[in-house]
Amino acid sequence: MRKEKLEELNNLIESLKVIKYEKLNIESKFLSTEVYNCTLKSGEIIRREKILKNSSSGNSSVILPVTTEGNVILTVEPKVFTSESVGVSVPAGYLNEGEYYLHAALRELMEETGYEAQKIYELGSFYQDTGVSAAKIEYFLGLNAMKTGQTHFDKGEKVETFECTYEEALSLIEMGYIEDINAVVALERSKKYLRS
Repeated sequence: MRKEKLEELNNLIESLKVIKYEKLNIESKFLSTEVYNCTLKSGEIIRREKILKNSSSGNSSVILPVTTEGNVILTVEPKVFTSESVGVSVPAGYLNEGEYYLHAALRELMEETGYEAQKIYELGSFYQDTGVSAAKIEYFLGLNAMKTGQTHFDKGEKVETFECTYEEALSLIEMGYIEDINAVVALERSKKYLRS
């Protein structure tokens, strides 16, 4: 990026930073929310709603498991509000209170697939929806994954697994089977480890 454009961007970012949060006691109609007045450095006050999930930010972990044979383990489960009502993805889930991202990823891997991974790589983190949420998603790659236990689903959760090659999983994106952004990010971010 050109130096002057980067400087322009940094100046815009700096001018829009929030310097004060004021929680308002206003009843929200979209999930559980908190409403804030946010004062920017410029003095302008903007109002924003923050989505809460289970009275927390909704931070979550995502892990792409790769077996000792080099295959990926995908999850197939009801995603009832999507057009197809079923989603092909990767193990993922919310952090429990006080839980670290990596621990949550390994827990979800075991709960949803019965697998454990022997080698872990961090793939990065992204916010879910910066307009209305503080929820951050951390992505992991779990290599040398082996089936070592039983699945343990949350109430109302139903998950099946699907094993395929990494290249096949990528083709599922192109074919429209994998539309879940968490799976797409995990698969794309894993390329440098799985195509070397």
